[in-house]
Amino acid sequence: MIVSPYCPGASTSGGAAPAQTDERSAHLRAEAALFMRDHVLGVVSHDLRGPLNAIHSWGYVLERKVDVADAAAQRALGGIRSGVEQQVKLIEQFIDTTRAETKTLALNRAPLALRQLVEHAATQARSSLASARHVTLLMESSLAEEQISADSERLTQALWLMLAFATEASAAGSTVVLDARAEGGSFSAVVTFTASQKALLDPKLPHALEGFARKQATLPREAARIAWGLALCKRVAEAHSGTFEHDDFADGATVALRFRVPLSAA
Repeated sequence: MIVSPYCPGASTSGGAAPAQTDERSAHLRAEAALFMRDHVLGVVSHDLRGPLNAIHSWGYVLERKVDVADAAAQRALGGIRSGVEQQVKLIEQFIDTTRAETKTLALNRAPLALRQLVEHAATQARSSLASARHVTLLMESSLAEEQISADSERLTQALWLMLAFATEASAAGSTVVLDARAEGGSFSAVVTFTASQKALLDPKLPHALEGFARKQATLPREAARIAWGLALCKRVAEAHSGTFEHDDFADGATVALRFRVPLSAA
Protein backbone atom coordinates (compact mmCIF):
# COMPACT_ATOMS: atom_id res chain seq x y z
CA MET A 1 0.00 0.00 0.00
CA ILE A 2 1.22 3.48 -0.90
CA VAL A 3 0.50 6.26 1.54
CA SER A 4 0.66 9.78 0.13
CA PRO A 5 0.30 12.74 2.47
CA TYR A 6 -1.15 16.00 1.22
CA CYS A 7 -0.04 18.40 3.88
CA PRO A 8 -0.91 22.05 4.35
CA GLY A 9 1.64 24.25 2.67
CA ALA A 10 2.77 21.71 0.07
CA SER A 11 3.16 22.98 -3.50
CA THR A 12 0.46 22.37 -6.10
CA SER A 13 1.43 19.70 -8.62
CA GLY A 14 1.97 20.84 -12.16
CA GLY A 15 2.96 24.35 -11.06
CA ALA A 16 -0.49 25.80 -11.67
CA ALA A 17 -0.65 29.56 -11.23
CA PRO A 18 -2.75 30.88 -8.32
CA ALA A 19 -5.22 32.46 -10.74
CA GLN A 20 -5.70 29.14 -12.53
CA THR A 21 -6.14 27.34 -9.22
CA ASP A 22 -8.75 29.87 -8.08
CA GLU A 23 -10.62 29.57 -11.39
CA ARG A 24 -10.65 25.80 -11.14
CA SER A 25 -11.87 25.91 -7.55
CA ALA A 26 -14.65 28.32 -8.51
CA HIS A 27 -15.74 25.96 -11.29
CA LEU A 28 -15.83 22.98 -8.91
CA ARG A 29 -17.88 24.94 -6.39
CA ALA A 30 -20.29 26.03 -9.12
CA GLU A 31 -20.80 22.43 -10.27
CA ALA A 32 -21.45 21.30 -6.70
CA ALA A 33 -23.99 24.13 -6.26
CA LEU A 34 -25.73 23.29 -9.55
CA PHE A 35 -26.31 19.66 -8.63
CA MET A 36 -27.29 20.60 -5.10
CA ARG A 37 -29.97 22.89 -6.53
CA ASP A 38 -31.16 20.09 -8.80
CA HIS A 39 -31.25 17.64 -5.89
CA VAL A 40 -33.21 20.02 -3.64
CA LEU A 41 -35.73 20.71 -6.40
CA GLY A 42 -36.16 16.96 -6.87
CA VAL A 43 -36.80 16.48 -3.15
CA VAL A 44 -39.30 19.35 -3.14
CA SER A 45 -41.12 18.01 -6.21
CA HIS A 46 -41.37 14.53 -4.70
CA ASP A 47 -42.41 15.69 -1.23
CA LEU A 48 -45.07 18.08 -2.54
CA ARG A 49 -46.70 15.51 -4.80
CA GLY A 50 -47.37 13.09 -1.93
CA PRO A 51 -49.72 15.31 0.09
CA LEU A 52 -51.25 16.80 -3.08
CA ASN A 53 -52.17 13.30 -4.29
CA ALA A 54 -53.71 12.57 -0.89
CA ILE A 55 -55.75 15.80 -0.98
CA HIS A 56 -56.89 14.98 -4.50
CA SER A 57 -58.01 11.47 -3.48
CA TRP A 58 -59.83 12.63 -0.35
CA GLY A 59 -61.53 15.31 -2.45
CA TYR A 60 -63.14 12.58 -4.54
CA VAL A 61 -64.18 10.72 -1.39
CA LEU A 62 -65.86 13.85 -0.05
CA GLU A 63 -67.47 14.53 -3.41
CA ARG A 64 -69.37 11.24 -3.17
CA LYS A 65 -70.46 11.99 0.40
CA VAL A 66 -71.54 15.62 0.04
CA ASP A 67 -75.07 16.51 -1.04
CA VAL A 68 -74.98 17.79 -4.62
CA ALA A 69 -77.61 20.34 -3.64
CA ASP A 70 -75.35 21.86 -1.00
CA ALA A 71 -73.95 24.82 -2.95
CA ALA A 72 -71.45 25.85 -0.26
CA ALA A 73 -70.02 22.33 0.00
CA GLN A 74 -69.75 22.08 -3.78
CA ARG A 75 -67.87 25.39 -3.91
CA ALA A 76 -65.50 24.12 -1.21
CA LEU A 77 -64.83 20.93 -3.16
CA GLY A 78 -64.28 22.95 -6.33
CA GLY A 79 -61.78 25.11 -4.45
CA ILE A 80 -59.90 22.01 -3.27
CA ARG A 81 -59.69 20.56 -6.78
CA SER A 82 -58.65 23.89 -8.26
CA GLY A 83 -55.97 24.39 -5.60
CA VAL A 84 -54.48 20.95 -6.20
CA GLU A 85 -54.45 21.48 -9.96
CA GLN A 86 -52.71 24.84 -9.57
CA GLN A 87 -50.05 23.38 -7.30
CA VAL A 88 -49.36 20.47 -9.65
CA LYS A 89 -49.09 22.92 -12.55
CA LEU A 90 -46.57 25.02 -10.62
CA ILE A 91 -44.48 21.93 -9.85
CA GLU A 92 -44.46 20.88 -13.50
CA GLN A 93 -43.80 24.35 -14.91
CA PHE A 94 -41.20 25.66 -12.50
CA ILE A 95 -39.62 22.79 -10.58
CA ASP A 96 -39.59 19.95 -13.11
CA THR A 97 -38.74 22.27 -16.02
CA THR A 98 -35.85 23.81 -14.09
CA ARG A 99 -34.44 20.33 -13.42
CA ALA A 100 -34.78 19.16 -17.03
CA GLU A 101 -31.36 20.40 -18.17
CA THR A 102 -29.44 18.46 -15.51
CA LYS A 103 -31.81 15.52 -14.98
CA THR A 104 -29.81 13.35 -17.39
CA LEU A 105 -26.07 13.43 -16.80
CA ALA A 106 -24.19 12.89 -20.06
CA LEU A 107 -20.82 11.21 -19.69
CA ASN A 108 -17.67 11.52 -21.79
CA ARG A 109 -16.16 8.11 -21.10
CA ALA A 110 -12.54 7.30 -21.82
CA PRO A 111 -9.84 5.00 -20.34
CA LEU A 112 -8.29 6.72 -17.32
CA ALA A 113 -5.38 5.98 -15.01
CA LEU A 114 -6.99 5.76 -11.59
CA ARG A 115 -4.05 6.76 -9.44
CA GLN A 116 -3.39 9.89 -11.46
CA LEU A 117 -7.09 10.80 -11.29
CA VAL A 118 -7.27 10.37 -7.52
CA GLU A 119 -4.05 12.27 -6.88
CA HIS A 120 -5.23 15.14 -9.07
CA ALA A 121 -8.51 15.42 -7.13
CA ALA A 122 -6.66 15.30 -3.80
CA THR A 123 -4.18 17.96 -4.90
CA GLN A 124 -7.03 20.22 -6.01
CA ALA A 125 -8.83 19.73 -2.69
CA ARG A 126 -5.67 20.62 -0.79
CA SER A 127 -4.93 23.73 -2.80
CA SER A 128 -8.54 24.96 -2.82
CA LEU A 129 -9.40 24.43 0.86
CA ALA A 130 -7.34 22.07 3.02
CA SER A 131 -4.22 24.25 3.19
CA ALA A 132 -6.23 27.27 4.27
CA ARG A 133 -8.06 25.16 6.88
CA HIS A 134 -4.81 23.57 8.16
CA VAL A 135 -6.20 20.11 7.50
CA THR A 136 -3.99 17.31 6.17
CA LEU A 137 -5.28 15.12 3.34
CA LEU A 138 -3.84 11.61 3.44
CA MET A 139 -4.27 9.12 0.60
CA GLU A 140 -3.99 5.44 1.43
CA SER A 141 -4.00 3.41 -1.75
CA SER A 142 -2.63 0.33 -3.47
CA LEU A 143 -3.46 1.78 -6.88
CA ALA A 144 -0.70 1.47 -9.44
CA GLU A 145 -1.53 1.04 -13.14
CA GLU A 146 -5.24 0.27 -12.85
CA GLN A 147 -7.56 1.99 -15.31
CA ILE A 148 -11.24 2.81 -15.45
CA SER A 149 -13.60 3.63 -18.31
CA ALA A 150 -15.26 6.78 -17.01
CA ASP A 151 -15.75 10.52 -17.34
CA SER A 152 -12.56 12.05 -15.95
CA GLU A 153 -14.03 15.46 -15.18
CA ARG A 154 -17.10 14.10 -13.38
CA LEU A 155 -15.10 11.65 -11.29
CA THR A 156 -12.66 14.40 -10.35
CA GLN A 157 -15.56 16.63 -9.30
CA ALA A 158 -17.07 13.89 -7.13
CA LEU A 159 -13.79 13.04 -5.41
CA TRP A 160 -12.93 16.70 -4.90
CA LEU A 161 -16.34 17.37 -3.33
CA MET A 162 -16.00 14.43 -0.95
CA LEU A 163 -12.61 15.72 0.20
CA ALA A 164 -13.76 19.34 0.36
CA PHE A 165 -16.79 18.45 2.47
CA ALA A 166 -14.67 16.34 4.81
CA THR A 167 -12.20 19.21 5.12
CA GLU A 168 -14.98 21.67 5.95
CA ALA A 169 -16.24 19.36 8.67
CA SER A 170 -12.78 18.83 10.21
CA ALA A 171 -11.09 20.89 12.87
CA ALA A 172 -7.75 22.57 12.17
CA GLY A 173 -4.85 20.19 12.69
CA SER A 174 -6.88 17.06 11.92
CA THR A 175 -6.49 14.58 9.08
CA VAL A 176 -8.85 13.52 6.31
CA VAL A 177 -8.11 10.07 4.89
CA LEU A 178 -8.90 8.95 1.34
CA ASP A 179 -8.79 5.18 0.85
CA ALA A 180 -8.84 4.50 -2.90
CA ARG A 181 -8.63 1.04 -4.42
CA ALA A 182 -9.66 -1.14 -7.35
CA GLU A 183 -10.93 -4.61 -6.56
CA GLY A 184 -13.69 -6.95 -7.61
CA GLY A 185 -14.23 -5.09 -10.86
CA SER A 186 -14.98 -1.79 -9.10
CA PHE A 187 -13.23 1.39 -8.06
CA SER A 188 -14.01 2.54 -4.54
CA ALA A 189 -13.08 5.73 -2.75
CA VAL A 190 -13.83 6.08 0.95
CA VAL A 191 -13.17 9.38 2.69
CA THR A 192 -13.12 9.32 6.49
CA PHE A 193 -12.83 12.18 8.96
CA THR A 194 -13.69 13.17 12.51
CA ALA A 195 -16.73 15.40 12.34
CA SER A 196 -16.63 18.82 13.95
CA GLN A 197 -19.91 20.71 13.84
CA LYS A 198 -18.13 23.87 14.99
CA ALA A 199 -15.68 23.70 12.07
CA LEU A 200 -18.44 22.95 9.56
CA LEU A 201 -20.67 25.85 10.62
CA ASP A 202 -18.10 28.53 11.52
CA PRO A 203 -18.74 31.38 9.03
CA LYS A 204 -15.26 32.84 9.63
CA LEU A 205 -13.53 29.79 8.12
CA PRO A 206 -13.06 29.17 4.38
CA HIS A 207 -15.79 26.96 2.91
CA ALA A 208 -16.67 25.33 -0.41
CA LEU A 209 -20.39 24.89 0.33
CA GLU A 210 -22.95 27.53 1.21
CA GLY A 211 -24.01 27.97 4.81
CA PHE A 212 -27.52 26.55 4.43
CA ALA A 213 -26.11 23.37 2.83
CA ARG A 214 -23.61 22.89 5.62
CA LYS A 215 -26.30 23.36 8.25
CA GLN A 216 -28.62 20.92 6.48
CA ALA A 217 -25.87 18.27 6.58
CA THR A 218 -26.06 18.27 10.38
CA LEU A 219 -29.81 17.59 10.47
CA PRO A 220 -31.30 14.08 10.79
CA ARG A 221 -31.77 12.37 7.42
CA GLU A 222 -34.88 10.62 6.21
CA ALA A 223 -34.53 7.06 4.90
CA ALA A 224 -31.50 6.79 2.61
CA ARG A 225 -31.36 10.45 1.62
CA ILE A 226 -28.00 12.18 1.42
CA ALA A 227 -26.84 15.62 2.51
CA TRP A 228 -27.83 18.18 -0.10
CA GLY A 229 -24.28 19.41 -0.57
CA LEU A 230 -23.10 15.97 -1.68
CA ALA A 231 -25.70 15.56 -4.42
CA LEU A 232 -23.10 15.74 -7.19
CA CYS A 233 -21.31 12.68 -5.77
CA LYS A 234 -24.51 10.64 -5.89
CA ARG A 235 -25.41 11.75 -9.41
CA VAL A 236 -21.94 11.00 -10.78
CA ALA A 237 -21.84 7.58 -9.11
CA GLU A 238 -25.28 6.60 -10.39
CA ALA A 239 -24.51 7.86 -13.91
CA HIS A 240 -21.56 5.42 -13.89
CA SER A 241 -23.87 2.61 -12.59
CA GLY A 242 -22.37 2.95 -9.14
CA THR A 243 -23.39 4.04 -5.65
CA PHE A 244 -22.70 6.81 -3.16
CA GLU A 245 -23.63 6.87 0.51
CA HIS A 246 -22.43 8.41 3.73
CA ASP A 247 -22.75 8.01 7.47
CA ASP A 248 -24.90 10.31 9.57
CA PHE A 249 -23.08 13.42 10.67
CA ALA A 250 -22.51 13.28 14.42
CA ASP A 251 -20.27 15.75 16.20
CA GLY A 252 -17.04 14.05 17.30
CA ALA A 253 -17.80 10.82 15.43
CA THR A 254 -15.83 9.21 12.62
CA VAL A 255 -17.81 9.76 9.41
CA ALA A 256 -17.28 7.94 6.12
CA LEU A 257 -18.28 8.98 2.59
CA ARG A 258 -18.37 5.98 0.22
CA PHE A 259 -18.16 6.22 -3.56
CA ARG A 260 -18.10 3.09 -5.78
CA VAL A 261 -18.31 2.65 -9.56
CA PRO A 262 -17.54 -0.25 -11.97
CA LEU A 263 -14.17 -0.21 -13.71
CA SER A 264 -15.78 -0.74 -17.09
CA ALA A 265 -18.93 0.63 -18.71
CA ALA A 266 -22.07 -1.45 -18.29
